[in-house]
Amino acid sequence: MKDIYMIAKNEDGLTKEEIKEALFDSIKDRPLKKVLILPPDFTRFHSGAGYITNIYYHALTEKGVHVDIMPALGTHVAMTEEQWKLMYGDVPYESMIVHNWRSDVVKLGEIPADFLSEITEGLWAEPVSAEVNKKVMDESYDLIISPGQVVPHEVIGMANHSKNLFVGVGGSEMINKSHMVGAVYGMERMMGKDYTPVRKMFDYGMEHFLADRPILFVLTVTTAPGGIIHTHGLFIGEGRECLTNAVKLAQEKNIDFVEHGLKKCVVYLEPSEFKSTWLGNKAVYRTRMAMADDSELVILAPGVERFGEDDKVDKLIRKYGYRGRLHTLDEFKKKENEDLRENMGAAAHLIHGSSDGRFTITYAVKSISKEEISSVGFNPADYDELVKKYDPEKLKYGYNTVEGEEIYFIPNPALGLWINREKFDE
Repeated sequence: MKDIYMIAKNEDGLTKEEIKEALFDSIKDRPLKKVLILPPDFTRFHSGAGYITNIYYHALTEKGVHVDIMPALGTHVAMTEEQWKLMYGDVPYESMIVHNWRSDVVKLGEIPADFLSEITEGLWAEPVSAEVNKKVMDESYDLIISPGQVVPHEVIGMANHSKNLFVGVGGSEMINKSHMVGAVYGMERMMGKDYTPVRKMFDYGMEHFLADRPILFVLTVTTAPGGIIHTHGLFIGEGRECLTNAVKLAQEKNIDFVEHGLKKCVVYLEPSEFKSTWLGNKAVYRTRMAMADDSELVILAPGVERFGEDDKVDKLIRKYGYRGRLHTLDEFKKKENEDLRENMGAAAHLIHGSSDGRFTITYAVKSISKEEISSVGFNPADYDELVKKYDPEKLKYGYNTVEGEEIYFIPNPALGLWINREKFDE
């Protein structure tokens, strides 16, 4: 199949009809009987992939094709029926297959230690097992469709494509070690970039272990001002080139430069999307390159009610806290901390979610006590009190003046990356 690329001519983005026609074109000449779709879960609601999944489902089932849908959960909790309907519309909830990253995977092979040492400048020199959900290797599927958004990401640089397979429906070793590779190499060296060490890991996996599988990538580049999704680009293809082109557009649309380091940044986390600090810490990842030294990041998180997405990770966050890269690495190396070494993804998350003491992080929540927030290394604040001062309904995206103080407001951190231009230019 020839790749299909569409880039919007204006800021409103592609129309639904334009997207639908491209999706129809991508499957029109394929004799299909059984298809597996691997869309992102509700944490990527603004990807536009819900609409894409809905169109594919109806277009295929109307032709008599059997369609299974397995959201690329990674380590996230399974989607609720309410989330499913909001994202995928009238696609039957019964079509969902829940990916279990600990038990539903098969090992395809290993990414060798010498390759990893080379791409990480010697910072990582252990092999990594490439694992995916066994459904991906089920030869009864004529086609595997992998839709999702290309957007700056703290672990890999730019999300999606092969990440959707090796992490989204991947296994524990690949998820844990890839996150740790990214943490050790340094997220600020990677965010917003292509061809990072973690991306090279996944490229290796695609080339050596999944090249024979019928995988069709359907990649979007979106923004969502005011919560309304604008799809600026659609890139459909079976190889690597569709990602390369999507990355270029995402770097234009999803990276925002601020002219100087931010002294105070206020980030709002939509309660239906962000229920844990595991997800909510995107507010930290995506703004850290814009924050000035000795500044404050205020996170308004009315829906955050726990730390980890599952009980095991929640306990690890409570035990070790967000206390900086060097502290976490020291804890990781200690013989007695076997629980942390067995959950490298959690260790990497603790590194990513800390400011390393460079700026303070204030978390304003409703459902976690101030003592618990303090215990993991954040400054606590009462949401109902703080929102009176920083009202998301009244603040505009970007610079605002509140009680004589300049603040920078971000209504959704998941859709971008913010960088201090002064530091970037240096």
